[in-house]
Amino acid sequence: MKTRHYLACLVSATMLAGCNLAPDYDRPGAAVPVSLPEGGIYPAAATDAPDITQVGWRDFFLDPRLRQVIETGLANNRDLRIAAGNVLQARAQLRVQRSDLLPTAAVTGSATYTNNVIGAAGAGAGAGAGPGAGAGVGTSGGSDLEFYSVNAGISAFELDLFGRVRNLSRAAQEQVFASEEAQRSTRISLIAETANAWLAMASDQEQLRIARETLDTFRQTLDLTSAQFRIGVGSELEVQQAETNYQSARNDIATLETRVAQDQNALNLLVGTTVPAQLLPDGLGAGDLTLDALPANLSSDILLRRPDVLQAEHQLIAENANIGAARAAFFPTLSLTGTVGTIGTALSNLFSGGSFTYSAAPGISLPIFDAGRRQGNLDFARASEQVAVATYERAIQTAFREVSDALAQRGRIGEQLDAQTARARAATGAARLSDARFRAGVDSFLVTLDAQRTAYAAEQQLVTTRLTRASNLVELYRSLGGGLS
Repeated sequence: MKTRHYLACLVSATMLAGCNLAPDYDRPGAAVPVSLPEGGIYPAAATDAPDITQVGWRDFFLDPRLRQVIETGLANNRDLRIAAGNVLQARAQLRVQRSDLLPTAAVTGSATYTNNVIGAAGAGAGAGAGPGAGAGVGTSGGSDLEFYSVNAGISAFELDLFGRVRNLSRAAQEQVFASEEAQRSTRISLIAETANAWLAMASDQEQLRIARETLDTFRQTLDLTSAQFRIGVGSELEVQQAETNYQSARNDIATLETRVAQDQNALNLLVGTTVPAQLLPDGLGAGDLTLDALPANLSSDILLRRPDVLQAEHQLIAENANIGAARAAFFPTLSLTGTVGTIGTALSNLFSGGSFTYSAAPGISLPIFDAGRRQGNLDFARASEQVAVATYERAIQTAFREVSDALAQRGRIGEQLDAQTARARAATGAARLSDARFRAGVDSFLVTLDAQRTAYAAEQQLVTTRLTRASNLVELYRSLGGGLS
């Protein structure tokens, strides 16, 4: 009868355990304009262009060497391994937290052996003293007592009447989601950083090639002016000016060789291993290394799918759940301890009739005074939620700024590249004509010197502009959240 009473209490308490004191979650406003910038300097999206966020990185990057380098980085990069480990930690913590939702059952057994000195001394005097003396006690030589017991049950299981445990589990679940989004964000950033490092090395290799070719040109000019000076046709000033250009090119070569080596070191760090020589770039070239496509949908809602924004939102939901757990701490806590088992004075009769025992001990704890601890925990949870809201809004604003900057550069980079290509072509032609006129005695050496310097600078700037264009496409791809598949 008592067992049914305890079971009825347990069922009733469990039915009451549907109360949730966490505030209703309402996603904060985006705090950015409805659509991404368009018009003016910003380019218009092509209606037939694919959604760049749905394009896998293997399709976005066109150079097979770059794709293989990225693949190696995804397998070896230590930051990505750290992010994966953080996910595993969060999942393990969730399992720990969820275990509080169910009772913990345990089986215990014990055997007690004791010597009853007093009972042994008075055994003769008390013989036949009263009925029932020594009942339930096994004796050995009139003085040794033995007790055996086996019990199974639960201990201090909290009946989650006000949702404290469930909200803590919800917070742990959201932390798992946040860590998974952080892993995705790290993956996207790694792909973009690896691509940019590879492109930077390609640019420096191209710059190095130009510097070496220019050094040959400047050497020929220096030899010519030196010969003219020796025969009295030229001046020492022209020799010194030619020497200046030659030594400047030598310095550029040394600097670029150092930068190429540092580029490789940076690439090795990102990839997590030494990149084979056959996968390293030998120049930037003029061809496309990535897809040249803008997303068809320029709504700012696209930013809500970025992993870093989703990570901030999951952390916000977790803080919202923590408020519910902090609120529940102000209400009574109901716990239940219960066991069933058997006890006997010998192993042979441990499970015989009449040895069955049970106990049930429901308990309630009502907080009265704690010097402001619970109120402080609630205030902390509310303040943490405010921080999480601001962090979420800042993540969206940062994403909006990154995409807007990439689009602004994208809007004019084509025109810059066209202008720089034409400038380099014209400067190279002018340098060639000026050199011919100088050798023919038509122009002064100063004109030739200036034309050579201008052509050299124009070619270097052209390579820089090509790198800017390639990096801009990578940044636009990353900032829009592409690059997962």
